[in-house]
Amino acid sequence: MAGGGGRDADPIWEMWMRSPKDFFRPLAVGAPEPVRDVPFRPSRMIHFFDPGNPKMAAKVPAIAPTVDVLLGNLEDAVAADRKEAARAGLVEVAKSVDFGETQLWTRINSLDSPWALDDLLTLVTEIGDRLDVIMVPKVESAADIHYVDRLVAQLEARAGIRRPILVHAILETPAGVANVEEIAGASPRMQGMSLGPADLAASRRMKTTRVGGGHPGYLVRQDPDGERPDAPRAVFQQDLWHYTIARMVDACAAHGILPYYGPFGDIKDTVGCEDQFRNAFLLGCVGAWSLHPVQIGIAKKVFSPAPEDVAWARRVIAAMGDGTGAVMIDGKMQDDATFKQCQVVAELAETLAARDAELRAAYAAAGEDR
Repeated sequence: MAGGGGRDADPIWEMWMRSPKDFFRPLAVGAPEPVRDVPFRPSRMIHFFDPGNPKMAAKVPAIAPTVDVLLGNLEDAVAADRKEAARAGLVEVAKSVDFGETQLWTRINSLDSPWALDDLLTLVTEIGDRLDVIMVPKVESAADIHYVDRLVAQLEARAGIRRPILVHAILETPAGVANVEEIAGASPRMQGMSLGPADLAASRRMKTTRVGGGHPGYLVRQDPDGERPDAPRAVFQQDLWHYTIARMVDACAAHGILPYYGPFGDIKDTVGCEDQFRNAFLLGCVGAWSLHPVQIGIAKKVFSPAPEDVAWARRVIAAMGDGTGAVMIDGKMQDDATFKQCQVVAELAETLAARDAELRAAYAAAGEDR
């Protein structure tokens, strides 16, 4: 285009259009080689803590062994005058705590805030070797990921980091949901996505003030009884988030990254939390956020396959041999499709059992019972 304007001169557009053969090359000289497959590590719960709160930070050594992911939150719930303290607190926690097998993540401030740049500059250069994943809020397009991708690569090179830090996007706006496929495939650095129901509800102008979960006004009603038209009719509450979660799961699966449910804000409603987490698990999510210690156990229970399901999956796999053909087990037909379904359950169980001795014993006992 004349005058040097338009897409021909747009660096974001050029990055989006780069050749597939260049996709897995580092974006900065000296940066680590990008990953080709996202490593699947147990992440049933992403447990949030405020690193600028001394009482919370002091509990990190005790909490870390009980969770799969510990996330130092720098964004929502951290007041503007405490942003720098939270950032400094996360650096201190990362340097002083032995996390063992537990992953350390952070949620930086949104890219349109005055704090995001300093979040990345500080965290990547000072604790990049301890940080597994950077969660980016309010991602609206691939361009947001491209910006973070290039900047993190430059900072990794500066700091001499040899293991690439991965990036996780939060879907919190209609634009993010509309562009979910391009976001999922924007970079080999992409680790996964989470649903951010509260901000998404506000952005969509949804009429709910709840953080995740259902709503009693979002329902279907049983048809009227023809013989008793005035009789009470049963109502069934629906899931406000089913469409968005399913779309996110498809985008993640298509690009080999991991989908997560986000927060469930009613801490006291443990039953509702478990139901919402289970819906997400059945749809394909691998974990959810935990905002309070009571939700850690719920996420661990829900996002770990039940022992009886694992035993059945292993039984089908054993009966199917190479996975071709069809067999009958307890009057149920099993073929290559159910074989693959059972592999999903069995492989997840094996991965979780390698980290969780209690689960390992439960899965072994269930197999013996059969």
